[in-house]
Amino acid sequence: MRDVAIIGVGITKFGELWDISFRQMMTDAGARAIEDAKIDGKQIDAMYVGNMSAGQLIRQEHISALIADHAGLVPIPSTRVEGACASGGLALRQAVIAVASGIHDFVVAAGIEKMTDVLAEQATGALASAADQEWEVYEGATFPGLYALMARRHMYEFGTTEEQMAMVAVKNHHNACLNPCAQYHMEVTVDSVLNSSPVALPLKMLDCSPITDGAACVILAPAEKARKFNDTPILIAGTGQASDNISLHSRLSLTGLRATSEAAKKAYKMAGVGPNDIDLAEVHDCFTIAEIMAIEDLDFCKKGEGGKVTQEGETAIGGRISVNTSGGLKGKGHPVGATGIAQAVEIVQQLRGEAGKRQVNDAEVGLAHNVGGSGGTAVVHIFRRGD
Repeated sequence: MRDVAIIGVGITKFGELWDISFRQMMTDAGARAIEDAKIDGKQIDAMYVGNMSAGQLIRQEHISALIADHAGLVPIPSTRVEGACASGGLALRQAVIAVASGIHDFVVAAGIEKMTDVLAEQATGALASAADQEWEVYEGATFPGLYALMARRHMYEFGTTEEQMAMVAVKNHHNACLNPCAQYHMEVTVDSVLNSSPVALPLKMLDCSPITDGAACVILAPAEKARKFNDTPILIAGTGQASDNISLHSRLSLTGLRATSEAAKKAYKMAGVGPNDIDLAEVHDCFTIAEIMAIEDLDFCKKGEGGKVTQEGETAIGGRISVNTSGGLKGKGHPVGATGIAQAVEIVQQLRGEAGKRQVNDAEVGLAHNVGGSGGTAVVHIFRRGD
């Protein structure tokens, strides 16, 4: 199996992009990745595109061929990958496997979602399709409601507070202010989070990630060829994927995601590193409680200590481990199919030393964690500098 490197990255602005079409967003992100990689587009062998709900949101299926067509990449094989909000991370994993196996040399892993061209109710309905329709959605459960159940149980078992959850939002909004591509460039305070409109208590509006448009793209190559195109290739040292029961009532626990823990174990083992070796991480903070559970499930701290670790500033830029330097889903935005790829873009920029005001000093190893639905799917990638 060959070592795999990322040689180029590209990302659009995230937000309410009403004046940019679905296909134009993807083309823009891809063109930036090709320019960054200094590669001829004709050398691309294959493409994997993460997307959750184009059929529901823009009434367009068969997007893999659409994007290959519009990007001028016909006749390469182009495959859509769907795993709810983990679609982007899964597309990256499929691209890694394709290069590592030797089937292809230069592969695009991309992600995209156009979510704001429909009413909020329609977007919410599309997102809800990632939950168990018969046992959860039919009974009125929403994703804020499901994560609120997790939050309540975490508070009950470990004493996690609403203030500690609010601190996740404060941190990630601050980081987003340093990211030109982020949806939100506004600071928030603990009080403003606590006093924002209730959604599904204990979660309030500012505990929740937004509805977002955006696209992101990375280009992968065999590590032995990477330096021909890029002076700072970033190796994908480990990858792991796992599944869990899709509905909460079948889970072993409500205070963590088993799929995250299992995927992380596989990625750590493949990369030959442990949690203490990670300098920064992009984790799936679709809700503030999700980041607290993620840093526990990834073994950055003991189970139940995620709120305390956040409160003590250990996950801030410059802390023990910098978490969601991009602003995370909460501040950067969450175009669900693009999120996993955008996480990889942030890690690559950090490891190259190109993250500007949000740069983590001397970053050498990074981790990206992408979740589908309420935890039915999780994928973890570990990256390190190639020098």
